[in-house]
Amino acid sequence: MFLGIAFLGVGLWAWSEKGVLSNISSITDLGGFDPVWLFLVVGGVMFILGFAGCIGALRENTFLLKFFSVFLGIIFFLELTAGVLAFVFKDWIKDQLNLFINSNIRAYRDDIDLQNLIDFTQEYWQCCGAFGPNDWDLNIYFNCTDANASRERCGVPFSCCTKDPAEDVINTQCGYDVRQKPELEQQATIHIKGCVPQFEKWLQDNLTIVAGVFIGIALLQIFGICLAQNLVSDIEAVRASW
Repeated sequence: MFLGIAFLGVGLWAWSEKGVLSNISSITDLGGFDPVWLFLVVGGVMFILGFAGCIGALRENTFLLKFFSVFLGIIFFLELTAGVLAFVFKDWIKDQLNLFINSNIRAYRDDIDLQNLIDFTQEYWQCCGAFGPNDWDLNIYFNCTDANASRERCGVPFSCCTKDPAEDVINTQCGYDVRQKPELEQQATIHIKGCVPQFEKWLQDNLTIVAGVFIGIALLQIFGICLAQNLVSDIEAVRASW
């Protein structure tokens, strides 16, 4: 219940403030859908579930306990369905991730929050573009066309550059003109792997942790359903003996 309140608080703050999350719909490019609503919906569902479970157990209210177990069961089923569909349509998801990254590459300079998000992603996964540095041709400031008068022409953002541990200050111009060089020379300056394959590699390397988290969540949900059903059975048994 407290976690639900936290999600609601974050969603309401993001909705009201003009800060990092206020324009998050422009970051994700989801056809006008603002992901702040996701925080509000998730927070609301978690609060309702927590409230029903706590009050149902404290007041021995079988209706609330049944509501809690059924609602939790529906959520568990939806999560299981989503996991199966994600495995079956993994190629489609990969294509959508590619489209998502490329669409945001086009708008890299249009929003500072979007710019920071892409830079963080490329630095964290040590990648550049969706499938490689040449994806930055999609951006009007970085493409290699003759009509492009930008100083960043045929370059990449600084977040694509390999880090020198001896440098204390980030060189924001390290990606200038780098894509005019042969690929072997590019490797000495920037990351040439795309973010989609790097994300896949991260999932494979951390498969045990990711699977453990999902299994742990599933077990907690099943445990909650079993406890609620057992409590309902005990309450009904006691009432039947009156």
